[in-house]
Formats: sequence, structure tokens, C-alpha cells
Amino acid sequence: MKDEIVRSCVDCGSTRCDEESGTYPHFCLSQHMAEGEKEALIAAYGDEENYKIMLNAAQIEYEGYCKLCRVEETMEFARRMGYKKIGIATCLGLIREARILTKVLRANGFEVFGVGCKAGEIRKTAVGIPAECENLGEHICNPIYQAKMLAEAKCELNIVVGLCVGHDSLFYKYAQGVTTTLVVKDRVTGNNPAAALYNAEGYYRRKLFPQKGQE
Repeated sequence: MKDEIVRSCVDCGSTRCDEESGTYPHFCLSQHMAEGEKEALIAAYGDEENYKIMLNAAQIEYEGYCKLCRVEETMEFARRMGYKKIGIATCLGLIREARILTKVLRANGFEVFGVGCKAGEIRKTAVGIPAECENLGEHICNPIYQAKMLAEAKCELNIVVGLCVGHDSLFYKYAQGVTTTLVVKDRVTGNNPAAALYNAEGYYRRKLFPQKGQE
């Protein structure tokens, strides 16, 4: 017997939870907040930096809704936050995109410092990765070093461009300062991972869902 699924927002799917008149399922997270939790969250957003980030994000969303692309939104966010120096943590597989982004940012008055994923030249076997993995390249992707270098360069905003799954997790873990993601790598869908979700009940069904007898 399988364990009972713990229900959450993804099991509801309603987008009416931001309305006072919304209807809520019995497992609604908003309706079951611990006593004092909402007040604690409001206090957290009252932190000076948190408030500034949330305020600017909300205003950019409102003013640029369906008008500004993600690159424009990122630059506008940096301007409103007063950030002058931007760091780019890029996969070398997207170095072309990172170089174009750098040109755009510099043309708009920002200072840019970028670090590629292979910087540091550490062999995969040196960190315990099986030797067979070196068939795709000898050196590890090095997100901890990327985070360290961007911090040492005193970058005020970090932008992730196409780091691999897991490597991006380590970058976020070690990054100092504010970080946002511009490009998510997906080698199969042309860096558009949502494409697999849009086709999850069509072309991608056999790839994403277990087939009968394989559960």
C-alpha cells in the first residue's frame, strides 16, 4: 500500500488564492498557517533589503507586465536596486549567450564580471567522480569556485546562465548576495524545459511517465 500523498498547492491548481472570495480545499496551506506565522513573514519582508527587493520586483511586474522580456526585467531590477556590478555564472555551453548578455549589460552602463563553469581546471577524478565521466570532459563544472570568484569581485547581483542541474544548486548554496536566473539549460529542448511539460501528455508522455509494468 502506497503512502498517502501529502497534498499541497500543486494538488489544488487554483489561482484564486489571492482573492478574498476564493474557495479553498481542506489542505490549503494558506488556511492552515501556524499561529503568528503570517505576522512573522510580514516582519521578514520588512527587513530593509528584503523590502527593497520585493517592492522593486512588484513594481517591475506591474509596470512591465507582458511588455518587458526577462533580460529587460533583470536590468530594470538592477537599476532600481542600485546595482552597478553584475556577475555572470555561465555554463561554457552557453558562453555565446553569456557574451551577448555581457554586451547588452555593458551597453546599458553596467560593469560585468563573468566566470565559466570549467574555471579552476579540476579533474573529475580529483573529487571522486568516476573516471568514465571524463569521457564528456576531464574537468568538473566548478560552481563553488564560480560563486567564490563573483563574491571576490564584489558583484552586487549574480545572474545564472545555463548551469547544469545540481551545479546550479551548489552555486545558489555558496553564492553571496542576490542571485537571479536568466537561462535554464536543457540540451534536448533548446534550453526551454517547459516544452517537456507542455508535451507531457503528448509526445513526452512515454519519457516522463512510468509505463505499465514499470511502476
